[in-house]
Amino acid sequence: MTIWLNTSFEMRFRVIDGLTIRFAASEARSDHCALLLGPWPESLLAFEPMWWRLAEHARLVAIDLPGFGQSQRRDALLSPEAMGEFVIAAADAFGLACPHVIGPGTGTAAGLFAAARHPGRLASLVVGGGAAAVPLRLGGVLKEWVEAPGLDELRRADPRQLVTAALSGISRYVLPDAVREDYVSSYRGDRMAESIRYLRSCATELPVLAGLLPQIDTPVQIIAGARDAAVPLVNAEFLHQRLPCSTLDVIDAGHFTWEDAAAEYAALVTSWWCGPVWPGTGAAVGVAIPLLPPRRPNDWMV
Repeated sequence: MTIWLNTSFEMRFRVIDGLTIRFAASEARSDHCALLLGPWPESLLAFEPMWWRLAEHARLVAIDLPGFGQSQRRDALLSPEAMGEFVIAAADAFGLACPHVIGPGTGTAAGLFAAARHPGRLASLVVGGGAAAVPLRLGGVLKEWVEAPGLDELRRADPRQLVTAALSGISRYVLPDAVREDYVSSYRGDRMAESIRYLRSCATELPVLAGLLPQIDTPVQIIAGARDAAVPLVNAEFLHQRLPCSTLDVIDAGHFTWEDAAAEYAALVTSWWCGPVWPGTGAAVGVAIPLLPPRRPNDWMV
């Protein structure tokens, strides 16, 4: 167990589907629950700036996805569709019957695949800052890494420099030294280069996801940075145009909206959780959800 920047944020490890996964969990102050997927190339510590705000509204479980952060890698999971199945396995492991899912960055496509393949399993999704458009629309070093002929050059590079280059998009939030070191150490050795395989798989998997988007009836909130140079706004707009139950909130920030604008991000999420439900969407078994005028989904009880 590691107690981090405050005593309410304790990081532990547990085995899920044969993999050692790092997680943090809040106290159960509410009947509601949320599963938070640590973004790349960061870790679940990316949620620490907004942790207490979200924890007032739901029981939180944050995880480092396999191969990201400090969680063990399995090569077969380094693609959005396969990772979407792991998201469901993680929810099962923590006893989260119908959780809200927050999946910024790399969690965007995985969360959407989970919702598409398991209708009614998730209460809602918060996504954004992840590749979604077809064809791929990326920028900066992310575009270079994804479009590189292979991974050999990345494997030869200093992983600390790669992580530092990726994190250069954090402009407002001053990363505490310990948090930055956690991010850097999470991708030591070959972990950074191998984790990029997940991003490179998007070229073949996003067209599949695009075909599934109109069938997803899980309410989806998309939060994007207006000045995101790595994952341009067109990705968020692509999702919003195709998801039948979605809203799009654009923050005046760059790529790392969840850290650079943590207070605003948390306010949008909690408002989303507490709004009325979308007519026609499913709910957890045995829970009656009133049909209210469409605006934002209700915080479904589990």
